[in-house]
Amino acid sequence: MIQIAIFASGNGSNAAKIIEHFKLQKDISFVVLSNNANAFVIERAKRLGVEVAVFEKNELYKKESVLHFLQSKEIDLIVLAGFMWLIPSNLVTAFPNKIVNIHPALLPKYGGKGMYGDNVHRAVIENKETQSGITIHLVNEKYDEGQIVFQEKVKITPKDTAETLAHKIHALEHLYYPLIIEELVEEIRKNKKEEITEEE
Repeated sequence: MIQIAIFASGNGSNAAKIIEHFKLQKDISFVVLSNNANAFVIERAKRLGVEVAVFEKNELYKKESVLHFLQSKEIDLIVLAGFMWLIPSNLVTAFPNKIVNIHPALLPKYGGKGMYGDNVHRAVIENKETQSGITIHLVNEKYDEGQIVFQEKVKITPKDTAETLAHKIHALEHLYYPLIIEELVEEIRKNKKEEITEEE
C-alpha cells in the first residue's frame, strides 16, 4: 500500500482532483490534514471517504504530534495542496524528497512568504508579465525554494485580470498536479518492489 498525506488549508479543489485521479488504484490510500477546522477541504475529503485530521500550530511546530501521526500512518508521500504554513525542518528531515508542493507562478519569480493565491496573480498582472504558469517542486525549509520538478506556462493577454489568470492557473493545476504525483507514485512503487526483491 502507498500512503499519501495531503496538507490543505482551504477550499481543497486540488486535493479533491488528486484523490479522484487515484480512485481506481486500490494500492493508494489518502489522509487529509488541515490546519483550518473550517476549511471546505474537510467536507470534500469526507465526501470522498478519506480520513481527515485537523491540527493546531503548536502540534506542527512545537510538539511533533503531526510528525508522529504521519509516521504512524507510514506515509510515503506528502502533497501540499494549498497549505499556507511553512513546513518545519523535522518533517523535511523525516521525509527527504518526499514532500511536494504546487505554486501558482513560474518560480523562482513570485515566490516566498505571502506569495500565494490572488497575491501572486495580482503581482504578475501589475508587473505586466506576458506569461505565468505553475511550478511543482520538492519542499525544503524555505518557502518555494525546493528543487523544481515540473513547470507549465500559460499566456497572459492584455485583458487578463488577477481573477481570469487565477482560472487559467487552476486549470493547469487540476490537469498536471495529479499527473506529476502519479509519476512520483510510480517511483515509490518501483522502490518498494526492489526492497521486497532484496528481502527475498
